[in-house]
Amino acid sequence: MDLLTIGQIINTTLVFATALIFASLGGIFSEKSGVTNLGLEGFMVFGAFAAGIAAHYAQEAGMGGTTSAWMGILFAVVLGVVVSLIHAVASITFKADQIISGIVINFLAAGSTLYLVKLLFEGSGDSPLVQGFSKFDVPLLKDIPLLGEAFFKNVYPTTYLAVLFVFLTYYIMYKTPFGLRLRSVGEHPSAADTVGVKVRRYRYVAVMISGALAAIGGAAITLTTTGTFSHNTVSGQGYIAIAAMIFGKWNPIGAFGAAVFFGFSQAIRNYVQLFEWSQSIPQEIIYMLPYLLTIIVLVAAVGRSSAPSALGEAYDPGKR
Repeated sequence: MDLLTIGQIINTTLVFATALIFASLGGIFSEKSGVTNLGLEGFMVFGAFAAGIAAHYAQEAGMGGTTSAWMGILFAVVLGVVVSLIHAVASITFKADQIISGIVINFLAAGSTLYLVKLLFEGSGDSPLVQGFSKFDVPLLKDIPLLGEAFFKNVYPTTYLAVLFVFLTYYIMYKTPFGLRLRSVGEHPSAADTVGVKVRRYRYVAVMISGALAAIGGAAITLTTTGTFSHNTVSGQGYIAIAAMIFGKWNPIGAFGAAVFFGFSQAIRNYVQLFEWSQSIPQEIIYMLPYLLTIIVLVAAVGRSSAPSALGEAYDPGKR
């Protein structure tokens, strides 16, 4: 395998990892505050849907591809925040089972978005194809052997944005008073409340950020690799993002590494068929590889990952 092919595999890995990075970062915000979030899949679906619809109508209105794509991101964030409030109200205000609430979000996303697409586009199960984000090259850096092909040539802006958010999330979580308080309500909410930290307020904000970031992840899929929204646009990547979050031990840097690992398992599908030995392997086995690895990683992570102490526990101020 030559350097060109290796660089292309790394490049494709980052493309597939982008959505997982955004969603896993969203999961970290929510779960660091103590709110279990199995609704990442649903938030990604809503984000993918909003991006496809918004970009389509923006282009119909005469906006260029890049401008309409950013409009798609904006609408995905708005819808992600709005839908996340359902999970927040159920889990924080009404103290509903957080796992069930997250699963409800996933079912709601799957059903409502498909219905709306069919309603808007005369029974079609897919939204119209949109231009989305274009790949670009970074001058000078693209000519560096291997690194240029991997990181600076034919890249989407969303990939760089995802990497930026990894460091931004780390800084917010571990270097700011907001991050310290957010982590405190996920570890010891009673103690945090005692010193004046508004536990419910921080949890609400965390869940809303989670919805926004996961929605950007879904939007990134629509606006880069697929160009359209359908019922299988996300295809379980929200659950893979949860695995990346757990495997990364609820740390932004760790989640990034896990997301890249899962992105590689998806990217390798496009290249494994180049080898003769792969011809004897059924394609179904190759396509199930990312999901198989997800299960293996989750099993391996059991007992080794340390979740926030108050994760999944509804906070009752009267029981301090």
